[in-house]
Amino acid sequence: MKNLRTFSRILVGLVLIFSGFVKGVDPLGTAYKITDYFEAYHMIWASPLSLYLSILLCTFEFVLAVLLVINVKMKQVAWLVLLLMSFFTAVTFYDALYSPVPDCGCFGDAIVLTNWETFYKNLVLMVFVLIVFLGRNKIKAYFTTIKEFSIIGIVSLLFIWFSVYNYRNLPLINFRPWKVGNKMMSDNPQPSKFYLVYKNKQSGETKEYLSNELPWQDTVWVANWEYVSTREDNPNKSLLGAFAISDSAGTDMTEHFVRNPEFQFFIASYNIKEANKEAFEKLNPFIEKANSKGISIIILTGSSSEEIAEFKKLFPKMNYEIFTSDDIALKAMIRSNPGLVLLKKAVVLGQWHWRNIPDFDEVEFDKLEKEYVK
Repeated sequence: MKNLRTFSRILVGLVLIFSGFVKGVDPLGTAYKITDYFEAYHMIWASPLSLYLSILLCTFEFVLAVLLVINVKMKQVAWLVLLLMSFFTAVTFYDALYSPVPDCGCFGDAIVLTNWETFYKNLVLMVFVLIVFLGRNKIKAYFTTIKEFSIIGIVSLLFIWFSVYNYRNLPLINFRPWKVGNKMMSDNPQPSKFYLVYKNKQSGETKEYLSNELPWQDTVWVANWEYVSTREDNPNKSLLGAFAISDSAGTDMTEHFVRNPEFQFFIASYNIKEANKEAFEKLNPFIEKANSKGISIIILTGSSSEEIAEFKKLFPKMNYEIFTSDDIALKAMIRSNPGLVLLKKAVVLGQWHWRNIPDFDEVEFDKLEKEYVK
């Protein structure tokens, strides 16, 4: 039983360390997920607290996990871990039943699980949590009380600093599709194939046909089969998801800019009204220098036309066309408002938080191209 308790304690601790870390490395992404929960549970009034709760909850989870692994304050920690896991299990069971949020975000963007997979994972983990909880009084302490409190304080402060650093800059580890080095669209795109599913009216049998092989000229077949659904087989690998670029006329410009064979800058602002204004003051000379060098640079936003018009009044010198995109896709692109992204041939070469935007002449284009563009 002692070995089982030790194994359970370390297993639960390591899982929670991973969970706390991958959420803490991207506190803004975790805050977005908390906001989703607030909206799902009709608690929009609490949304301004999302970022603070993100840092607080990730720190709480990570610190508890470390204390489990190194055996600190086990009587108290066992209770807290049981309460935490009971809460997670209850929430994920409700998510699995009703799907108020499609992905609970328990492992951030590092590992995406369905709601049922998350619930089953928590059920299995609860078995080991209960083993630790029931045997908490038999686990002997390794450290003195002073050392235990010192460990708690140091780990808590370090993780809070870690989360705040990742918020004020960009995540040290990027688990999202737009990470540096990723190719967002495949070369030489091939046409998609469309398959049509039809059902026999008498037997109920279903068959799938390639769209250009459908026997539509066979009148007997047409009389006996009815359409059910369509399936697309897209052979082109794309990490763009819902991301798309539209100009003021509504024309889709996604491929034009993402596949640009030359260097392409995106200034992404999911909400241009709430974007940091000082950042745009800094970006204006950057844009002018890029244009003078013949390097394409565009502003992307998920804001309305009215908000875009107000923005142009605030920055009359930035007399450039502003393109629109999905605000959620822009949040996924870069955790900064605004943020700067560099591509070439659909490959992400660089990302900069608005606090860390370099001078144009500091961007090492040749080095980035050599490293990432194959």
